[in-house]
Amino acid sequence: MAKYLLLKHYRGAPASVNDVPMDQWTPEEVTAHIQYMRDFATRLEGTGVFVSEQALSPGGTFVRYDGEGRPPITDGPFAETKDLIAGWMLIDVDTYERAIELAGELSAAPGANGKPIHEWLEVRPSYGAPATVTE
Repeated sequence: MAKYLLLKHYRGAPASVNDVPMDQWTPEEVTAHIQYMRDFATRLEGTGVFVSEQALSPGGTFVRYDGEGRPPITDGPFAETKDLIAGWMLIDVDTYERAIELAGELSAAPGANGKPIHEWLEVRPSYGAPATVTE
């Protein structure tokens, strides 16, 4: 089994087919979208491939160490990455092809007018055990 991160983006990915921003959806459309995501996760839990998921708010702050005895440094209000990542789902599947298949299903979540979004999801494999070096 290998873990794959399915990343949802606020922006930065190619435009989806149903490209109406979520802040322009009706409350019922938002509810239907969230329910689709929950149902998808529940189905994956039943098959043993679901690991975790989380939606992220658009706000955030980059922080970095600035030396001994100094406070951390934070970015300004417009860091690029936090504008991109809307949420994620971590799955544990047998093959890359299965990860792609599940990402395709997740891409069908409903959006404006109850139609599938057909959004682009980024599929990122996690690092597994380090390769053994032999001579």
